[in-house]
Amino acid sequence: MQNLFTEVSSLDRRCYREFALTEDILMEHAADGMADYIRHHYAQNRHICIVAGGGNNGADGIALARLLHKDFKVSLYLASTNPAQMTTLQLKRAQALGVVFVEELPSCDLLVDALFGSGLSRTLDVKYQQLLHTMNTLQAEKIACDMPSGLMLNGKVQSVTFCADVTLTMGALKRGMFSDAAKEVTGEIHVLDLGLSRKLYENESNWKLLEQSDLHLPHRHQKNSHKGSFGHSAIICGEKSGAAVLAGSAALRFGSGLVTLVSNNQEQIPYELMQSHLLPNTTTSLALGMGLGTEFSNEELSALLDNDLPLLLDADIFANPLFTSLLERKNLLLTPHPKEFTTILNVCGLADITVETLQEERFKYVELFCTHYPNTTLLLKGSNVIIGQNSNYYINPLGSNILAKGGSGDVLAGLITALLAQGRTPLDAAIQGSLAHTTAAMFVKKNSYALSPTDLIEAITTL
Repeated sequence: MQNLFTEVSSLDRRCYREFALTEDILMEHAADGMADYIRHHYAQNRHICIVAGGGNNGADGIALARLLHKDFKVSLYLASTNPAQMTTLQLKRAQALGVVFVEELPSCDLLVDALFGSGLSRTLDVKYQQLLHTMNTLQAEKIACDMPSGLMLNGKVQSVTFCADVTLTMGALKRGMFSDAAKEVTGEIHVLDLGLSRKLYENESNWKLLEQSDLHLPHRHQKNSHKGSFGHSAIICGEKSGAAVLAGSAALRFGSGLVTLVSNNQEQIPYELMQSHLLPNTTTSLALGMGLGTEFSNEELSALLDNDLPLLLDADIFANPLFTSLLERKNLLLTPHPKEFTTILNVCGLADITVETLQEERFKYVELFCTHYPNTTLLLKGSNVIIGQNSNYYINPLGSNILAKGGSGDVLAGLITALLAQGRTPLDAAIQGSLAHTTAAMFVKKNSYALSPTDLIEAITTL
């Protein structure tokens, strides 16, 4: 689990103030880190073109050109005629060594984007849009210095943004690199130290990036046990019963000792799942919404919900008039996809926005909801899942397009419900369920288009 930061300028200033480091020292270490990466990954006979802007990101790129000069064939393209003070200093150093400057972008093996770093917060003008378009069309491996140019601090991707194969980011991870849209442009992300350990450079942050090593499976350590020792998941089985069956099967595979589908009709379900018209009195977690439709009246739903069980809500329930009253519950977890989350924001009176607006500012609207409902755990689905509770936020970046298939969300609901049944808190259940979900997808040995939910459930057994 790593810290994420909305900006790092304040961390740089703390280095100047508390550690007597200077802007020049941090810049030299940034350039040295990039040079070290390139030396370890690319042969010295390759042609490297570095495109530098006029600010500090451009200065990092110019310093990189100086460090690689003579070890590689280096071309430096200066995109600004109005360089800042540090850029001017780095230009003087590069010129003194004889670094080659070019007026047009050459064909090259490796292209380094050092136009704009993490400070970009404005829309790019036509000149830079055209330059970025040309850079993207070059047949070269591409590295972004700090952040791909065109990717903004809030995670919004501009109409033309540098598409990197690798992003070498300075000092710490920036939250904006983990929006859904950013996944298309960042490539592999590596953090470079700036002359001191990240443990000293970073402060604690309330935003965290989850890693595969954060997954803790619900292994059974208690030897003197029975099926009741591992919880009883109840899943409301509505109009589209397949959703509840998938969730129930996932819950059973992820450790729930018992799983009951609560339904009004007798459904054909797998033998290992139970079925009832009533909520079992041994229930330890409850899930509602997947495929719900109009199978239950609101009076029936109210009766089923007249308890203080840990509750997962998904899908159809978000548009139900009962939903807002359920936000008063303790141990509540919501798992909407973006369209459903816009519905939640609307019915809660927080925002009336389109899905497009939400996707441009996912972090903002997750924080908005969690601030107003601090006792509720939110899991917003997407290419990069966001999980929030009160003032603590987590991003799971391990998702892939293989999961873009109907039923994947029902499997996720089942995994989380199983963990709730086994006594995990809603926040921990959301984190661990999400990590298991995305990690299991990595174990499915099929083409990216071929995943079925049952493949995903089977892959859970191999984690």
